[in-house]
Amino acid sequence: MTRIKPFAAIRPPQKIAAQVASRPYDVLSVSEAIAEAENNPNSFLHITRSEIDLPPGTDVHSETVYQKAAENLQRMLTEQVLVKEDQPCYYIYRLIMNGRSQTGLVCLSSVEDYHNGLIKKHEFTRPEKEKDRIEHMLAIGAQTGNVFLACASEPEFVAIMKHYEYEYPEYDFTAADQVQHTVWVVKETRIINRLTEVFNTQIPCTYIADGHHRAASAAKVAATLSENEAAQYFLTTIFPASQLEIMDYNRLVCDTNGHTPAAFLSLLENDFTVSASAEPVKPKKLHDFGMYLNGQWYQLTAKPGTWTDDPLGVLDINILQHKVLDPLLGIKDQRSDPRIDFVGGIRGMAELEKRVNGGEMSIAFSLYPVSIQQLFDIADSGNVMPPKSTWFEPKLRDGLLTHLFVNP
Repeated sequence: MTRIKPFAAIRPPQKIAAQVASRPYDVLSVSEAIAEAENNPNSFLHITRSEIDLPPGTDVHSETVYQKAAENLQRMLTEQVLVKEDQPCYYIYRLIMNGRSQTGLVCLSSVEDYHNGLIKKHEFTRPEKEKDRIEHMLAIGAQTGNVFLACASEPEFVAIMKHYEYEYPEYDFTAADQVQHTVWVVKETRIINRLTEVFNTQIPCTYIADGHHRAASAAKVAATLSENEAAQYFLTTIFPASQLEIMDYNRLVCDTNGHTPAAFLSLLENDFTVSASAEPVKPKKLHDFGMYLNGQWYQLTAKPGTWTDDPLGVLDINILQHKVLDPLLGIKDQRSDPRIDFVGGIRGMAELEKRVNGGEMSIAFSLYPVSIQQLFDIADSGNVMPPKSTWFEPKLRDGLLTHLFVNP
């Protein structure tokens, strides 16, 4: 069964929570981070993207950047922009976007559970991204990035969180992207013990929805700091599956691998029904794809026989890989090939058009979202999805709740 722990978060005072909270480090470019943190010394981006406080052109993976993050964390603690909780707690975190609500439990999850497969994975990780988070965590002695987990919608777990929605929250604000963030602090020993027991007896496993690199990095930090008990757990927020919605995660390719547009379209017709569209194509069902090429949108419908019914074979991203990216465009490994890029569905079809029309990329593909059940099925089977298969929105804000595992 699943082991979770309460923890004494470092977090901002109520009156400045909205100033501190920032979007996750990995969804922002350096220029976007600079713009978001402008004139705001309390922004948590000074810790997660500390290169914004260094000269332009600084290598974002340099030791200077990690040391600056440590300095900025110490400054915020000294100035009481961040304050450590006086006792271990759980935290209830609700997000509301476009009228849809999802509520999760912020807690510590066990690195041992991660190694033993009780925290299930569905993606491989990239060594260079792991290294960045490892260096960041070791430099600041804290986990700033929340690993987003999903679990079965166990009724008692859902009921306890629902109860807190009638209590006065510690934080409640709407960010610039119009997502409402509400956090309740769970200090009652009885409730803390019951939540721990529910997971330990009724929830056999959790699934990484978003944050594979953060989880893998935390596990390696735990091995490095094997004598540090606090480092043997990592920061997570666990959501009931019934409350989650996965968005599309789309692809851009920088060239046509030597094919003319006409020749490429002809090759696609071997495995897809291809039709031009006067509007951007955002697929409405499984096995339909959109493609933007040479200023024109197309709808591609996979022909029978291009997929299998096993958990991996039915995925649209695997159809795209095996019928288009590999044989036609020469992209063997999406994790390592520099010719492919990924765009989360939150940015919309306009972002795909923009990057193709600007000449940066040559082809865009839009995909139908993976379902949460597909994610569970693949993780349960021990398989992994291709990289960047799922995009979850809304996203938790960094800085509201941080796990400090080394005293500053």
